[in-house]
Amino acid sequence: MRRQRGRLQLAGPAGEPGPDDVDAGHTRGASAAPRVWPRPLHKDRAALAGEASAAAAAVQQPPPTPDPAAGAFFDVDNTLMRGASIYYFARGLAARKLFRPRDLVKMAFGQAYFRVRGSENPDHIDAARQAALAFVAGHRVSEIVALSEEIYDESMTDRIWEGTRELAQGHLAAGQRVWLVTATPVELASIIARRLGFTGALGTVAESVDGVYTGRLVGGLLHGQAKAAAVAALAAREGLDLARCSAYSDSTNDLPMLQLVGHPAAVNPDAELRAVARARDWPVHDFRSGRKATMIALPTAAAAGAIAGGIVAGIALRRRARR
Repeated sequence: MRRQRGRLQLAGPAGEPGPDDVDAGHTRGASAAPRVWPRPLHKDRAALAGEASAAAAAVQQPPPTPDPAAGAFFDVDNTLMRGASIYYFARGLAARKLFRPRDLVKMAFGQAYFRVRGSENPDHIDAARQAALAFVAGHRVSEIVALSEEIYDESMTDRIWEGTRELAQGHLAAGQRVWLVTATPVELASIIARRLGFTGALGTVAESVDGVYTGRLVGGLLHGQAKAAAVAALAAREGLDLARCSAYSDSTNDLPMLQLVGHPAAVNPDAELRAVARARDWPVHDFRSGRKATMIALPTAAAAGAIAGGIVAGIALRRRARR
């Protein structure tokens, strides 16, 4: 498929949900909820990223028949998987000499911060994702997809939260469709969904021309408001009733998506999302008991490892420059 940079004209709703028009149906306790909203993307970019993601989303598994109008949407990083999927992706590509050492060092610092804090920081995570998505310029889509299959087996399969996977399996058993919604590249997100037996995935769309990545994104990262736009566009395409759908996330960055559906839930939530969930009586699932103990005992180990790796990589780069 040939994708040209510019403004896409795609079917489906392109509006960006706001706190007043997406919170109907969640009135119980809503007045006491903290007014926590992520920094929004520009409306046009969010809508474009969301619509592009929905247009690129392919059904990986046949749709179930018992409850075709209901579905569940799952965030990936720290909701379905421990840590940031894009970091594991970049690390695998770095091992194959497709990623510059200094870029991986930047991502290592972001990953250490993510692991120690246990929550997302938009600036850190977005910078890491932008770096990982931009470097693919000039590579064929088929090449990156094939490598993503290998990297999933090497680095991601043993980092899936079993509790979150069981939540998703419950929806599938009820005859509902299950979609991942993530800022990770849609190619990688689709592999994760297929390996877990989910319906499909919504992810960031990297622009490609004649099967080769340009290094640009279509609309930007699938993050915040863009996730809500993607879910709305997919629901229109697939005939889903959002009032009967569920959504799961760990971060307040995903409040637009959570408030778009009739059944939001928090999974391994950050402090702000936990407060919102409690105030609005949303279900809260936390599968991090072992991880929390590790974080308390070794909070500096991850950061120290990242710093050590950065020093080693920096020395190697300086030596290369001298040569």
